[in-house]
Amino acid sequence: MVYDVEMMRGFYDGLGSRVEKVRNILGRPLTLAEKLLYAHLYNAPEAEVPARGAYAFFRPDRVAMQDAPAQMAVLKFMNAGREEVAVPSSIHCDHLICASDGVEADLPAACEANREVYGFLRDAAAHYGMGFWKPGAGIIHQIVLENYAFPGGMMVGTDSHTPNAGGLGMIAVGVGGADAVDVMTGMEWELKVPNIIGVKLTGALKGWASAKDVILKLAGILTVKGGTNSIIEYFGEGCATLPGKATICNMGAEVGATCSVFPFDGSMVEYLKATGRATVAAMAVRNIDNLQADPETSLEPEKYYDRVIEIDLSELEPYVNGPFTPDAACPLSEMAARVGENGFPPKVEVALIGSCTNSSYQDLAKAAAVCREAKAAGLEPKASLIINPGSDRIKATAERDGLLATLREAGAMIMTNACGPCIGQWKRKTDDPLRKNSIVTSFNRNFAKRADGNPNTHAFIVSPEVAAALTFSGAFALPEGIAAPSAPALPPKGFEEPEGGYIAPSKNSPEPSIDPASNRIQKLEPFKPWDGNDFKGLGLLIKTKGKCTTDHISMAGPWLKFRGHLENISENLLMGAVDAYSGETGPVAVRARELGASMVVAEGNYGEGSSREHAAMEPRFLGVKAILAKSFARIHETNLKKQGVLALTFADPDDYDKVLKGDLIDVKCSAIEPGKPVEVVLNHLDGSSETILANHTYNLQQIGWFKAGSALNSLCRKQ
Repeated sequence: MVYDVEMMRGFYDGLGSRVEKVRNILGRPLTLAEKLLYAHLYNAPEAEVPARGAYAFFRPDRVAMQDAPAQMAVLKFMNAGREEVAVPSSIHCDHLICASDGVEADLPAACEANREVYGFLRDAAAHYGMGFWKPGAGIIHQIVLENYAFPGGMMVGTDSHTPNAGGLGMIAVGVGGADAVDVMTGMEWELKVPNIIGVKLTGALKGWASAKDVILKLAGILTVKGGTNSIIEYFGEGCATLPGKATICNMGAEVGATCSVFPFDGSMVEYLKATGRATVAAMAVRNIDNLQADPETSLEPEKYYDRVIEIDLSELEPYVNGPFTPDAACPLSEMAARVGENGFPPKVEVALIGSCTNSSYQDLAKAAAVCREAKAAGLEPKASLIINPGSDRIKATAERDGLLATLREAGAMIMTNACGPCIGQWKRKTDDPLRKNSIVTSFNRNFAKRADGNPNTHAFIVSPEVAAALTFSGAFALPEGIAAPSAPALPPKGFEEPEGGYIAPSKNSPEPSIDPASNRIQKLEPFKPWDGNDFKGLGLLIKTKGKCTTDHISMAGPWLKFRGHLENISENLLMGAVDAYSGETGPVAVRARELGASMVVAEGNYGEGSSREHAAMEPRFLGVKAILAKSFARIHETNLKKQGVLALTFADPDDYDKVLKGDLIDVKCSAIEPGKPVEVVLNHLDGSSETILANHTYNLQQIGWFKAGSALNSLCRKQ
């Protein structure tokens, strides 16, 4: 089935003229990112196009939402007063399923435990015109890749790994629920025009090197914030032979990139055909010149890209990234020495294969090939093996082709087609939940506590085939005598086509209902508008030290069940953040209520990680008026702005040290305007005070959100 074919036909019919107009305005060749971004401007440009770094309005083609943030997005959409979504939209039930005893037990348990939430989302999708993918159908990004992604399109998704679709040539951006609601209501979507990092790929992969190792190596080069406010565009002859492009784009989120994109090529044609979308492939082929960068850009890339990085695929080797951060990159050949030098637990206890990053047919086929050869060589597993297939289509095909049988013979437990351990939904069987240990995963993130809640679990990110191999070595080295696996990108017999995972919208369905007594779904009340005055005497809720991701601000795992209930989930506010004065972590919600009005101070890249807007809504709900950080991650800064929390950065990062325990803080924001610093007064316990400057990136529209109390309030006022 081809979804939304008329939308795509209209897009492709007008793509050439839109690209040519932009080329004429700029008077030069265009990168692929420029073509696709400017082709989606909300209003067609006349004499100029917005420059990189400027805010611009875009018109995405579609929206995708996974079930955790979809709850809040739907609640907001209900408050927006619209009867139907303005663009094709879908909801995917993949985050609320706990991995414990295997799919046969876990999926029914999740359906029962989340009956109310699933019912609410199903009914909302039916009523408002959204597609609904049931629990067990698959992980959002794999479902999007198989059914919705199309070369050249633009989508937003309420998950930071939405850029996965860039592997099929799409501009796909992770956003908070408020941004998704803007698009679903037909409003313009605001984005700062990103810089463009060009990654030139040469050569071809060999040996144990994989697509995953491309992004693991790149993460080591760029770090977790080196791609902030940038699109990563891949080019060069190495792209043509490279499988697993979606894996690379998916994990671009770990370097802070707005999204990543590959040029259209023959492998995309074959994938579209294999997934029943030959019609889309034909339309894309007719537009091939508009789905690739102009050839001049690759001849002198420094003229067109803000930064150029070259990776020779022929020299690439397997990487192991971690622990506790995805940019701690180390070649596998050097890992044993690193383990010893740093005192990491040397034994690999669990290998986990799956997640939206690596759960394709080829991923499972390579893992199965490793297990088959290891068993044939007489090796026995030394670590537990856990598998999460990406979709029902992949699981059924892998079952038919014997891949899952091979993995089971290696001791693998097959979990539900869902996120599971990658998002902290893992009921791990362990003798000590706080014991120091090492695991390897094919996931994308490895923050402390993320997978199993144990702060002493050292999680290392690898490719699926390396994860399978380390299952048999039980250490950070490949087992001897096992050759590098090979596997086709697509199943030779084609994909199986299981039915029943999708529910189409129904125009005459009733509105979704909310039980006032529910502890899972709560009607969303608008935040109060700003009174126009300076903030005075804000209590210092917490001064965080070191990395403070959205996992630290609003933990996932068991807290996912409250994603539709703002009051309940706010109890986890910043409970994972390290207090700069005590060096400890713990709940701060009680203190936030005691203070009434407060402020948070933080270090760099605050809000790194997922797109979860709860990390902005919870502080807003509990009275946090402003966040003052050394820098912000892109999505989180936008989410704070959308929820009416003042997002400020130290003009001088060293001023972070001037903030003292017990400070009462004044923020002189009554005259806030674009480009003008804000004075912040630190009133110390000894009676002295210091005035520092804070910068911000608010434009006039965003200041309007702040004044209204939130972006949603501003939207509702316009109606």
